[in-house]
Amino acid sequence: MTTVPVTHRRNQTLVRYARAFRGPRGLIGAGILIALVLVALAAPLIGPGGYDQQSSATLAGAGAGHLFGTDELGRDILVRTVYGLRTDLSLILTAVPVSLVIGTLMGLSGAVSKVLGAFTQRLLDIILGFPGLVLGVIIVMIIGQGWWALFFALVFAGLPGFGRMARAGLLAEQDRDYVLAARILRVPAGRRVRRHILPNIVDPLLVQTAIFMVVAIFIEAGLSIVGLGIEPPAPSLGAMLNVGARYATTHPNYVLGPGLVLLLLALSFTLLSDALNEAAIKR
Repeated sequence: MTTVPVTHRRNQTLVRYARAFRGPRGLIGAGILIALVLVALAAPLIGPGGYDQQSSATLAGAGAGHLFGTDELGRDILVRTVYGLRTDLSLILTAVPVSLVIGTLMGLSGAVSKVLGAFTQRLLDIILGFPGLVLGVIIVMIIGQGWWALFFALVFAGLPGFGRMARAGLLAEQDRDYVLAARILRVPAGRRVRRHILPNIVDPLLVQTAIFMVVAIFIEAGLSIVGLGIEPPAPSLGAMLNVGARYATTHPNYVLGPGLVLLLLALSFTLLSDALNEAAIKR
């Protein structure tokens, strides 16, 4: 039996993903995401006065001074949208990776102990029984409204998807000849997982990560729209849509800017998930 060195296998994976990201979907998705991240980082330059700077021009239309107009308190909607994007990106790019790591460890816990593996799956089943918005409402009721409540809501909402996918990969790989041979040679469970099981389930986990980032965007927006997201006056895209919906008929620019940015953010991760899925299929 020929064994492919881990470093060679890792290099092949990187080359495969690099090739996929040279495709149209990967390029466009990555381009949109990079542009949004750069805009979010430039928030202090775009709005040096901060997101809560008020003026006498309330509910002004889009113009040279205010590209997205102003809100009911005279605050620049463009500035608040950029800061809201910053809030959303900080949530998604921290909560989703944390959920990925914890969920994967829970899914792979069966490699250490069958009892532990069964227990974690029942725990994930319980979490799966709560939709993301309902789970978010429960967490907000426990720890209060704010960034951390949204963070924990996204982490918990992602655990079942990552955990069940890792568990499925573990069950598929643990009876393979090379894993059985490692077990006969008394290779420690942790090393078996790192060298033989985890490399073979990376592809679906990466695709799931990109998909859940899209889900996370709408969970944050949904919780903010019902008033359970970021505490005012701090902005998020969902919170701005929540307030802007009251003025949508008379001042559509109030929701147009944040809504467009939210859709671009979701589109970027959707295209990236397609590119990752294409790379996984071509392995």
